Amino acid sequence: MKFYKLLKHTAAYASLAGLSGSGSSPVKLNQANKTKWVMRIKLTCFLLLLGLIQVSAASFAQKVSLSLKNVTLANVLSNIKQQTGYNFLYNLDMLSKLPHIDIEVQNQQLTAVLEKCFANQPLTFVIEENTVIIKPKTADGRILAVEIKGRVTDPNGQPLPGVSVKLKGSNIGITTGSTGHYLIKVPDANGTLLFSYVGFVPLELNINGKTELNVILKEEQTRLDEVLVVGYGEVSRKDLTGSVGSVNMADIQKAPVRSFDEALAGRVAGVQVTSVDGQPGSNINIVIRGANSITGTNAPLYVIDGFPLEDSDNNAINPDDIESIEVLKDASATAIYGARGANGVIIITTKTGKEGTSSITYNGYYGQQEVLERMELFDSYEFVKYQSERYPGTVADLYFNSSRPNLESYRSVPAADWQSKLFRVAPMQNHSLAVLGGTGKTKYSISGNILNQDGVMVSSGYNRYQGRFRLDQKVNDKLTVSGNVNYSALKKFGGSPVPESGSFQSSALMYSVWGYRPVVGNPNIDIEEESIDQDIDLVNDKRFNPLQNYQNQLREQYTNILNANAYAEYKWNAFKLKVSGGVTRSARRSDSFDNSLTGSGSPLTPQGIANGVNGGVSYLETNNYLNENTLSYSKTFAKRHKVSAVAGFTIQGRSSNGFGAYATLVPNELLGVSGLDEGSPKSISSNSTSNTLASFLGRINYSYRSRYLATLSFRADGSSKFAPGNKWGYFPSGALSWRISEEEFMKSLKFISDAKLRASIGATGNNRVSDFAYMSTLNLPNSAIYAFNNASVKGLIPTALGNINLIWETTVQSDLGLDLSLFKNRAILTVDLYRKTTKDLLLNANLPPSLGFARSYKNVGRVRNDGLEVSLETTNISNSKFTWSSQFNISFNRNKVLELTENQEALVSMINWETSYKSLPPYIAKIGQPIGMFYGLIWEGNYQYADFVQLPSGKYILKSEIPTNGNPREDIQPGDIKYKDLNGDGVADLSDYTIIGNPNPDFNFGFSNNFAYKGFDLGVFLQGAYGVDIMNTNRLVFEGFGRASQNMFATYINRWTPENQNNTYYRTLGYGPAAYSSRVVEDGSYLRLKTVSLGYKFPSKLLNKYSIKGLRLYCSAQNIYTWTKYQGYDPEVSAYDSALTPGFDWSVYPRARTLTFGLNLTL
Repeated sequence: MKFYKLLKHTAAYASLAGLSGSGSSPVKLNQANKTKWVMRIKLTCFLLLLGLIQVSAASFAQKVSLSLKNVTLANVLSNIKQQTGYNFLYNLDMLSKLPHIDIEVQNQQLTAVLEKCFANQPLTFVIEENTVIIKPKTADGRILAVEIKGRVTDPNGQPLPGVSVKLKGSNIGITTGSTGHYLIKVPDANGTLLFSYVGFVPLELNINGKTELNVILKEEQTRLDEVLVVGYGEVSRKDLTGSVGSVNMADIQKAPVRSFDEALAGRVAGVQVTSVDGQPGSNINIVIRGANSITGTNAPLYVIDGFPLEDSDNNAINPDDIESIEVLKDASATAIYGARGANGVIIITTKTGKEGTSSITYNGYYGQQEVLERMELFDSYEFVKYQSERYPGTVADLYFNSSRPNLESYRSVPAADWQSKLFRVAPMQNHSLAVLGGTGKTKYSISGNILNQDGVMVSSGYNRYQGRFRLDQKVNDKLTVSGNVNYSALKKFGGSPVPESGSFQSSALMYSVWGYRPVVGNPNIDIEEESIDQDIDLVNDKRFNPLQNYQNQLREQYTNILNANAYAEYKWNAFKLKVSGGVTRSARRSDSFDNSLTGSGSPLTPQGIANGVNGGVSYLETNNYLNENTLSYSKTFAKRHKVSAVAGFTIQGRSSNGFGAYATLVPNELLGVSGLDEGSPKSISSNSTSNTLASFLGRINYSYRSRYLATLSFRADGSSKFAPGNKWGYFPSGALSWRISEEEFMKSLKFISDAKLRASIGATGNNRVSDFAYMSTLNLPNSAIYAFNNASVKGLIPTALGNINLIWETTVQSDLGLDLSLFKNRAILTVDLYRKTTKDLLLNANLPPSLGFARSYKNVGRVRNDGLEVSLETTNISNSKFTWSSQFNISFNRNKVLELTENQEALVSMINWETSYKSLPPYIAKIGQPIGMFYGLIWEGNYQYADFVQLPSGKYILKSEIPTNGNPREDIQPGDIKYKDLNGDGVADLSDYTIIGNPNPDFNFGFSNNFAYKGFDLGVFLQGAYGVDIMNTNRLVFEGFGRASQNMFATYINRWTPENQNNTYYRTLGYGPAAYSSRVVEDGSYLRLKTVSLGYKFPSKLLNKYSIKGLRLYCSAQNIYTWTKYQGYDPEVSAYDSALTPGFDWSVYPRARTLTFGLNLTL
């Protein structure tokens, strides 16, 4: 080997000396040539002999001694060669540019001497046997000793010139040539090469000792290539003809929320998300493109892994299991779901296994929740002062004694703070574990989740225990089967502070919390420890110690949900047959129990004396089944005509049955609901119902060069909810789109990456009525008993009037859309303009009193929604170290009632939240106006002294030309509340009610920003609404109305007095007759800092040592801060939510601010 290397070097010297004949033509050996060849052979032998002598000398000349000053490096190397016999290979030009050096060494090893020579020089060396090779250093000081070569191509085998090829962790890099070839020199063969090219997915390859690496780069999927899940199929975004919104799941999963719908507000244009309040597990209301139905539900249809559900419990789905969420908005997208697509469709697809080695992922976080706002109330001094004004004759007996002789003595008396006792800092934790993997034929996904969320009110919260298993098996090239099972066990505990309709005012939890007396006159009584307030009228005012009552009430709801579905898919040629089936089963048990420490069961209260310890249990079991059979076809003709189609038949059924029992006077309260059988039966309830749906569906898509696209769809639905002859409804739709960016006249506009115009029109339906709405209902209640023939006989009572002429509610929607991508897809704009008109409303219409029924379902009325949606996604900065992307959406919707029942101009709605207001309508649906407008008197402040004539006795009498507020004229005094008399009859009363506010926002919006710097990531999301009104009925009770000894909001300190004459708050007892008015309608516009998430992803170089694929630590916060003028807890509120009664605030559960810390781990 030594001789071979020396021979190689010697041959190189010979070549440099011009002695090699390589490349020359054959020559004739004449005398001159013979002499020349002899000389060459002699010289070669001499050089070989010299090399051998040097090799033998190298064995004994390894030590070097030098004493040189101001000499060239070439001179030094020459001296070393003489002492050691080592050969040196280097470029003379390279050495000649270096400065002179000094060196002083005595009897040192060769390596040490060379290191001194090349210290602080741009050169380094490698010793191979007896040869020293001098090479330039890399920027990081390493030697480029290994050459790697190869070729980079695309998936079609075409070469890719200009591909960046870099050694990972260094600045060593080159680019491929015109043929895609590259040659890169690296220090060793153990590194990793990075290949990157614009428009292609970056690739990392380990060298692993190889000297040739050929690479195929896959094209990067742009947003236009993104595949969206639509009804009964998939479509790339560029070929989409309908209006479909996609949810960024990465953003959703940054929010520390229980269910995905909690984080959906502001994420998709045209989707309005509100919640009843902030209680864990409370209902989330989603309305897509405005409300269609007046008395029916406007909730969308949910399709979970292909299973359509009208009443999905989204708490059963672990957000970490969700792969994608698509929102189908226009008729072209939703008509394939026919009878149930009128309110929009939300398609949820869960994760599947991935081909490759198994991965184990864990996502867990722990955090705390706290109340954002607290209502300011009277302190002890202000409370007693107010009581002395309201009840001057009794205040002395109640509050003044030797310890507290006068009002001033209450300035130093602390007030009971019921809010601090009821609210708490509540923990929340979530843990998700998943295993995904598979081969080319088998893919699997196993996951589980545990969520424990305590509420910010004591004794409330929500728990979830969930597991999911999915298996996808490719049996052969044609047949694929799949199964998916999800099971969730849910528990919601703690009563709602919002009382049921028809309850007493004092049944509202927050009424007791805000209204309970902050102080009593006797300093020896701690009111916070007393069950009842002895100084109030317990017959008419059921206030009970709110903390004790809420802690001892048992309100628990257990729900077990099983969702299982499977399919088999067979492909041949251009066809695909898919047969699927599934079941969803829900079993719910609700327990309620009031022991002797609650207001309902205490022997100290009238209701407790009557009922004693009491409670009840109810069960509800719901079963859904589904079978779908579809045949798909897809083929491209002549490389430019693409046709795809789907046709199918589906059947779906739903059944439910329930049972409940309630008992009073339970003797052994320690047994809880288990002891109800020992009490007195109060009521027993049972019910059962079912419905079925059969459907035929079809859709055809045509694409010419992905430039001109058309979609036609049709669905026929037959529902058991309608009478024979009216069971079937038919729902067609059509859409056209034109990718104008593919036209030649657009090619010169280089800044436009893609542009598409869309237009669609179609009809969808709504069958959301009770299962037997077309039938009249008769009831046999236990209370309807009469004597006949010397026996007690039950009476048969008609309770609902049927209508055999009921048909589908139909919504016709048209949509014009623009999809525009700019600057190489760095800016993506989507604009949609729509109009949807709903006719034949399934209206629970008012009936003439002579019929004996108040209401019945009829197909009458029309509603229209017009709207504009704008979405903008931008990549603001994108480089190897820092990225910044933004998403903004805004949606405008104008809702209008076009028609009600026959000869009806308006429909008013009541809410029975308090006895004084139960017969007054706070809402109206009027032709030409949006659904559910606020309705009441126009507030004009307070009566002032100028409105009165003062009698000689000093009494004030309201002037005759000044309208009254509904009270007798002689009883009205300065400072009383004043309303506008619209009809001019001199009295402001129910006949003067008018529209006083609009709970429908002018627009909703969302704005998210995501930043990434090296391993750090930051997400910031803002969401809000503008132009929305809220009816704050809490102010009706806690700003001067209410009952005896009731506390008030601190705002009422500024009430009218002779010394403080104002038009903001009326005087003590100046509230007038009960009335809804514009005084309590507030601007509910808000901007909320909804979600902030900060994370750090550890570098893979560090994690690889521990066989960890990924590790990210993060901190997330939800509901951080809200900018609003609204005076209540939160402007996102609707205590008795429906299309007719939105935006009503009364005793709601406050919304919590959440802060969590967590980690994402992948193994």
